[in-house]
Amino acid sequence: MLRTICLVSVFGLVGVAHAAEPLGKGLAMPESVVVGPGGRVFVTSIGEFGKDGDGAVLVLDKGNAVPFTKDLDDPKGIVAFQQWLYVADKQCVWRIDPKGKAEVFVDAKSFPKPPMFLNDVAVDIETGMLYVSDSGNLEGKGGAIYRIMPNKKVSLVTDATKWPELHTPNGLALDGQLHLLVADFGTGELHRLKLTDGSHEKVADGLGGADGIVWDKFGRLFVSDWKSGKLFVIARPGDKPVVLHDGLESAADICLDASGKAILLPDMKAGTITAVAIRTPGFEFNDEPLPLETEVAFPNLKWTGWKGETEKGKPNPLRPIVLTHAGDGSNRVFVATQHGVIHVFPNDPKATETKVFLDISERVTYSDNQNEEGFLGLAFHPDYKKNGEFFVFYTPRKMKATNIVSRFRVSKDDPSRADPASEEEILRIDRRPFWNHDGGTVCFGPDGFLYIAIGDGGAANDPYDNGQNLNTIFGKILRIDVNKKESGKNYAIPTDNPLVGRKDARPEIWAYGLRNVWRMAFDRKTGVLWAGEVGQNLFEEINLIVKGGNYGWNRRESLHPFGAKGVGVRPDMIDPIWEYHHDVGKSITGGHVYRGTAFPELDGAYLYADYVSARIWALRYDEKSKRVSANQPIRDRGLPVLSFGEDEKGESYLLTVSQTGQGIYGLKRRTSK
Repeated sequence: MLRTICLVSVFGLVGVAHAAEPLGKGLAMPESVVVGPGGRVFVTSIGEFGKDGDGAVLVLDKGNAVPFTKDLDDPKGIVAFQQWLYVADKQCVWRIDPKGKAEVFVDAKSFPKPPMFLNDVAVDIETGMLYVSDSGNLEGKGGAIYRIMPNKKVSLVTDATKWPELHTPNGLALDGQLHLLVADFGTGELHRLKLTDGSHEKVADGLGGADGIVWDKFGRLFVSDWKSGKLFVIARPGDKPVVLHDGLESAADICLDASGKAILLPDMKAGTITAVAIRTPGFEFNDEPLPLETEVAFPNLKWTGWKGETEKGKPNPLRPIVLTHAGDGSNRVFVATQHGVIHVFPNDPKATETKVFLDISERVTYSDNQNEEGFLGLAFHPDYKKNGEFFVFYTPRKMKATNIVSRFRVSKDDPSRADPASEEEILRIDRRPFWNHDGGTVCFGPDGFLYIAIGDGGAANDPYDNGQNLNTIFGKILRIDVNKKESGKNYAIPTDNPLVGRKDARPEIWAYGLRNVWRMAFDRKTGVLWAGEVGQNLFEEINLIVKGGNYGWNRRESLHPFGAKGVGVRPDMIDPIWEYHHDVGKSITGGHVYRGTAFPELDGAYLYADYVSARIWALRYDEKSKRVSANQPIRDRGLPVLSFGEDEKGESYLLTVSQTGQGIYGLKRRTSK
């Protein structure tokens, strides 16, 4: 008979202060734990090992662990998908509904061969496909891994006939969609299995009785060791495992808690569950919120020529897409809208009206159903004060599947107006295969050259393999000299560009293997180029762009292999310094390194946001240790951030879509918690 077991409330774990917090004791062989529907924590309880009918799934409810599903046999691995729980139990997999009613999802007869010891289970959250490990006889014989389709069809992924070194497969975790991490209990090794062809590679070893595997939301991998009672962390792919917590009798199958700040760790023999605060031993990390928030920067500002609705009465929201300055000592603010109008106004919170600096809306195409097009980039020449030149990136109305980088000049007799007739096309990006992934950032580096971000051509998966194709400029960052003209072009190629002289490559390329950089910026103090890279299936990333760098797309998505051609860590590919999972946000908006004076505590921090979740962070990177040392939230207002901008003094702004015209936000110190 099952007992109700008193536990410490799991909600007390948010912001865990100690290295480990005990959640409870007295559980009958707790094996696996998962955060399921409604944020509730579910635990599989084996009961007496080998005895049928006394196993159960428990749920934490108001500080107690109470029976949720009874009459199981030896339930082990558990995952949650949508409203369901799936549990591996001896020779079958159960599906449990929100009321705790269990049904056999697949029985022993559904498997290609009778399973011996079904153990862990993992789920592809995009498709609902399950993967389950069979640990065989626990002595190195009969081990296998199976795939279970949503229609209940079971197929063999691998076994000893395909993978002779496979000993006792236990914990499973997806690494991207087409690769599976496998913890081998018998060898203490962690392997990555390619699901398309069954090939595999060792990722780590020295893990004792490797049991559970789980990722956190920021690319850190955790592995439990049942034999020694330890919990390991692998901070980045390619790193060696480091002990995060020890002292348990038998560390079983683990999960990430609801806060994302702790690992829930069952101790099967001791009958306990422990919450272990996430950290990387030897590397300090700060994720505490900053006492900052956003506020409207120019509350009285009216946008000349713009109205919140069209002549037909339809909404016409303001879409400020770039905020910058001319670097001419005037401290003016320039804001470009995605429809093709550049406004200018004094950098004064009391500013009341903009002037139209340039209006090329008749030349620019933009529509809400293709919102990655339009006016996307603006950069003033470093010598603008002398030559009056600035550069724009936009999608032209009269050309299909094309983007243009053009040079304009300021009016000779009015510094507040540009000459619309001065347009000189610098670069035409034509034959775009799809409308999305335009990129669009243009910026000058400390070397005086113009850098241009161009997406991979659009659609999904980079179907033309543009990211890795050096014969195309799609999926690249370009570097050109706009002060010279050569070879019949309105620009020149810097002689030190990394691919100059190669017949199989475009000489404009500075870096490649990029999907869709949405905003890049140079640190005005160090000259380092930072880029926010929008991911596809599961991850967003931040990269430091270097000469000739290959950033992996579409062989890697962030820190993970991507697709059928996916690869692990390779010396010829550069992984991002930071990633976050789509549970956190789904579309990064890259920002810049803060170098203003209003907030000294932000100096050197990289500001960025997520367009979908509307969250904002300040990230710090330690160049010596090559580690991110802080990722601190800034209180947001729930508004999607289109772009960041800097004024001439280095103060930061955020841009958002606005029906009222109040689309520019700045930072201020928080006055309330």
